Amino acid sequence: MLDLPKASEEVSFVEFRRKVRSAEVLSPAMEKLLRLLHFTGRVSVVVQNGRVLKSGYEEGYFRQREPANL
Repeated sequence: MLDLPKASEEVSFVEFRRKVRSAEVLSPAMEKLLRLLHFTGRVSVVVQNGRVLKSGYEEGYFRQREPANL
């Protein structure tokens, strides 16, 4: 699997958080960010009368570590 450089990964995570805060969680770009980050948490959206009232996420973001040689 291709690992993102740390700086690029941090930029992607900041963009992910920005999209959650601005309620852009249903876009294809958001799905791409989730894949790039290997995000395994929960993203929630509250909608009323067709408008997004609230969006957020529960951190389940874990970076896969390389197996240790024993």
